[in-house]
Amino acid sequence: MKVLIIGQGGREHALAWKFKQSPEVTQVFVAPGNAGTALEPGVENMAIAATDNEHLLQFALAQKIDLTVVGPEAALAAGIVDVFQAHGLAIFGPTQKAAQLETSKVFSKTFMAEQGIPTATFESFNDKNKAKIYARTHPLPLVVKASGLMAGKGVVICETLTEAIDAINTLLECKDSEIVIETFLQGEEVSFIVMTDGQHIVPLATSQDHKRRDEGDLGPNTGGMGAYSPVPWVTPELEEKILSSVIRPTLAALQKENTPYCGFLYAGLMISPNGELNVLEFNCRLGDPETQALLPRLKSDLFALCSAATHSQLQNKSVEWDQRVAVSIMLCAEGYPGPAKTGDSVNNYAPYCGEDVKLFVSGAIALEEQLITSGGRVLCVSALGQTVHEAQIKALCWAEQVDWPGKFYRKDIGWRAVARE
Repeated sequence: MKVLIIGQGGREHALAWKFKQSPEVTQVFVAPGNAGTALEPGVENMAIAATDNEHLLQFALAQKIDLTVVGPEAALAAGIVDVFQAHGLAIFGPTQKAAQLETSKVFSKTFMAEQGIPTATFESFNDKNKAKIYARTHPLPLVVKASGLMAGKGVVICETLTEAIDAINTLLECKDSEIVIETFLQGEEVSFIVMTDGQHIVPLATSQDHKRRDEGDLGPNTGGMGAYSPVPWVTPELEEKILSSVIRPTLAALQKENTPYCGFLYAGLMISPNGELNVLEFNCRLGDPETQALLPRLKSDLFALCSAATHSQLQNKSVEWDQRVAVSIMLCAEGYPGPAKTGDSVNNYAPYCGEDVKLFVSGAIALEEQLITSGGRVLCVSALGQTVHEAQIKALCWAEQVDWPGKFYRKDIGWRAVARE
């Protein structure tokens, strides 16, 4: 079987690595891929942009691709699933219309409000003055979000009115832009991801992303500085509550609106100290860096699961997990999440760094057998351990050894779980 993965980040590197482990898969293509996917045995990069629907379709038809999996949100927004389905190709990911759950914050928040799915109170704006009046008349802190896609950097938590005004000015600077301003929620976050064929649901293991740049969850929001899995305080009872109050109602409403959802559905949740849950956001694909923490623990055949979903046959499917904990730490370039310094040579890179440790490439290119930084998030070190602390120490050991000028990373990924241990 031939698999095509669309995308070029660390998530797609992890997907390519995992799909190639399936005994059914003979070849994995990644479009466009990166330096890490190019080094994986049995994986081949294709120089086709993730949003180039025409050339992706031509390639899939010519190669007789058996399954396509969409990694990034931009490809979903561009309607790649609709294009492939129109030509009878199996593709795992939601349609352009269904993907509005992620691609439009205004659509998503309105959808949740209409369906009674728990989320923070909000208002949407495309007028700066009205947004500023709202900010001045509501308690702080506030959360200001760009409605459209911002690569994980369109959310600003505003502790002061000045910060809120600045965020409004910045995120509404585009002529046709729109923002959401919502109440700040207290608690602890969890990423809850399921696979679905539109009717049947297979929950994946829980994980927790660390979105803030600095240790102790301080500093600006980023695309994600690291993650760990599983989250020990998410009980079976809480999982059932998430499924019954968030996941099932969402899929049922989309089905009722003749917009069946096939793919990964990611609910970013805030759980309050008293157990109340609210949806912070929906993503319509696997998370990054959650994927780099989840897939090293996945023992089931990912190809078999995705293929079953594209044929509406996920019923009675289940997932087997390594019982160990995974911790993934993102190594970033100087300047991230703002304009990042690129073009530096990476020293001591190796795809495998000893037992139970794997490096996934996020933003790097290969030049004359040397890895060169090409983005803000450069590499992700993923490690398995019996406890969160053990996995964290393993990952930190290699995070320190892989090096380039200006590299930085958080040393406290999983810190809340470590404190509980």
